[in-house]
Amino acid sequence: MAELLTSQERETVLAELLNEGWAMVDDRDAISQSFKFKTFNQAFGWMTRVAMYAEKWNHHPEWSNVYNRVEVILTTHDVDGLSELDIKLAKMMNKLAQ
Repeated sequence: MAELLTSQERETVLAELLNEGWAMVDDRDAISQSFKFKTFNQAFGWMTRVAMYAEKWNHHPEWSNVYNRVEVILTTHDVDGLSELDIKLAKMMNKLAQ
């Protein structure tokens, strides 16, 4: 079962993601990111690749897609906040978006 990030994890791995463009969500223990692609097809393809990891890890993002943009929010509902699963999925999203 997932656990909330520790203070140390927030200062290290979470801080790293915040430096890479992720942002804290107001009024929630969650992070968000907007990914922009050249085309709808690229955005949808990226979402499909991310979905494979999300399903494998049983950790699913809150997201929406309009044309070439995908808005993402990550939080772990089971623990009502950020967990290592969010960090893992955010890093994979960044990697797949390169």
